[in-house]
Amino acid sequence: MKFKLAALSAALLASTSIHAAEPTNKELLELIKKQQEKIEKLEKSVNENEEKVEASVDAIEQSMTGSSLSKTSIGGYGELHYNNIEDNESIDYHRFVLFFGHEFSKNIRFFSELELEHSLAGDGKPGEVELEQAYVEIDLTDSTALKAGLFLVPVGILNETHEPPTFYGVERNPVEKEIIPATWWEAGAGITTKFAEGFSADFAMHSGLSVPTDGSKSFLIRNGRQKVAEANADSLAYTARLKYTAVPGLELAASYQLQTDITQGELGADASLFSAHVIYNTGNFGIRALYASWNVDGAEADLIGRDEQSGYYIEPSYKLNENFGVFARYNAWDNNAGNSVETEKRQSNIGLNYWPHENVVFKVDFENRMGAQNGSGFNLGVGYQF
Repeated sequence: MKFKLAALSAALLASTSIHAAEPTNKELLELIKKQQEKIEKLEKSVNENEEKVEASVDAIEQSMTGSSLSKTSIGGYGELHYNNIEDNESIDYHRFVLFFGHEFSKNIRFFSELELEHSLAGDGKPGEVELEQAYVEIDLTDSTALKAGLFLVPVGILNETHEPPTFYGVERNPVEKEIIPATWWEAGAGITTKFAEGFSADFAMHSGLSVPTDGSKSFLIRNGRQKVAEANADSLAYTARLKYTAVPGLELAASYQLQTDITQGELGADASLFSAHVIYNTGNFGIRALYASWNVDGAEADLIGRDEQSGYYIEPSYKLNENFGVFARYNAWDNNAGNSVETEKRQSNIGLNYWPHENVVFKVDFENRMGAQNGSGFNLGVGYQF
C-alpha cells in the first residue's frame, strides 16, 4: 500500500512539473520581450564598438597623413660596369646613389641626392662621397616654381636625368662628359615657369667653374667643377634654358650659360656655353642628338687652343619589344678646337639594352675610338633605379 501511494505521489509531482514547464501566452510574451531587450542592448553595444574601431582607424590614418614619415620619400639608383678597351680590363661599381625628399606642404618640398662613386672613398681611394643635390623648391603659382640650394644645372640631356634605365650604353656619352660636363651641379637659386602649352623656361644664378690655369689640364672644362666644396664664389654664373614639349614624343631644348670668370678671379677669363638638343620617340623608333660649344675669352686659353671647346653626338635607337632595345651612337668632341692641330676625338658605340623590369637594365655595347684617341673593345653593365 505504501508503495502504491509513493508511486502515485511521484506521478502527481511529475505531472505538476510538466505542466509548470509549459508557460502561458502572457509568460511567453514577457519572455520574448526580455529577449528582444537583450538583443537590442547587444546590437547597441556592437554598434558602439564598431564606431570606436572606425574612430581609431580614422585617427591613425589622420595621424599618418599628417606625419613626417608619410611625406618623406626615398629612392636611388646604381650601376656596375665592366670595361674591356684595348685589353685594359676593369670592373667598377661606378655609382651608388640615394635620393631623399620631403614634402613640407602642398607647395613646399625638399629634394636631395647623395652619391658614392667607385665603391670606396677616402685617402688614396678611387671613390668620392658627393652631395649632388640638396635644395628647397616652392611653388609660387600653378605654373612657376622657385628653388634654392644645391641643384643640377639645366643643360644637356643627361645632366638632370641620368639614371641607368633611362639611357642606352654602359657609359654616359663622352660629349656630355667632357663638354657639358655632366654630372654638373652648383649652388644658387633658380626659377622654372611654364608660360604656354608645351613651353617652359628655366633661369638660374649659381656658383661657377674654376678651371686649372697651368699644366696639362689647363682650361679643361670638366676639371673646373668645384662641386660646391668650399667653392670659390668670386665670379658667379648664369644659366637660361628654353624647352618645347608640345608634340607627343618630342623634346627640343636650348641652353645658354655665362661664366663671368672661369678662373674665379685668377686670370679674368669670361666664358659662355651654348647647347641644344632634340629627343624624338615615335613607336619603337627613337633618336637623340646634342650639340654643345664653349667660347672662352682669355689670352691664356687662346694660346693653347682651348678658347673653343665643342662636341656633338647623334644616337638612333629601336625597341625590339618592351624588354629589348638596340642603339648606335656617334660622338665627336674637341677640347682644343681653337688650335690648328687635329685634336678632335671620335667614338662610335653600338649595343643592346635588356630591361627585365622597367627600372632594371642590363647593357652591352661595343666601342671604337678614333681621331685623336684610339682603342676598341666592349662594355658590360647592370643598373637600376627605384
